[in-house]
Amino acid sequence: MRRLAAVLVGLVLLAGCTVSPAAGPSETGETFAPVEPAQVLKARKQAGIAACPASKSGVAARADGLPDLVLECLGGDSAVRLSGLRGQPMVINLWAQWCAPCREESPWLRQYQQQFKGRVLLLGINYNDPRPDLAIEFAALVGWKYPQLHDPQRRLSAVMSVPGLPMTLFVDADGVVVHRVSGKLQSYAELVQLTREKLGVSL
Repeated sequence: MRRLAAVLVGLVLLAGCTVSPAAGPSETGETFAPVEPAQVLKARKQAGIAACPASKSGVAARADGLPDLVLECLGGDSAVRLSGLRGQPMVINLWAQWCAPCREESPWLRQYQQQFKGRVLLLGINYNDPRPDLAIEFAALVGWKYPQLHDPQRRLSAVMSVPGLPMTLFVDADGVVVHRVSGKLQSYAELVQLTREKLGVSL
């Protein structure tokens, strides 16, 4: 009986992360001691996570593209205008350190960053996550080295649909969002296949 109870508790906890991942800790009323941005930046650099890419301020946002929203780089040392990211194909992954499916797909993103570096810009958005320190810790643990933006207040959801976490966007070099995956990627092979079909980039 005790074993059955433990299994049921585990299932409830898992469901809490996967059924409504867009809610997250910030919706539960939890409060956390603020972490100094300088500490987050230092941790990011120590983890070898790349600086965020430069974005163009002069290009007009497009209706079929990323929203005209500016997000800070995780660590606060720069900011990126999403609609100003042009010139190369991109894969953008929304995630949080509290999200169980995000953890499950993390090895495939690590492998992807290694195999497609220089051909596809892989960009993370740490979304609805009140603990940037734990986000850096998680990214370092799973070996992510690619740039990470930070959207703790879910500002992105005000300008585009974010049904839950994780979510992966495929964006072409002209800034058009050509495909999205809502929920966990099923395999590294799926990520490679979608890159070939939607972005025209192969290994």
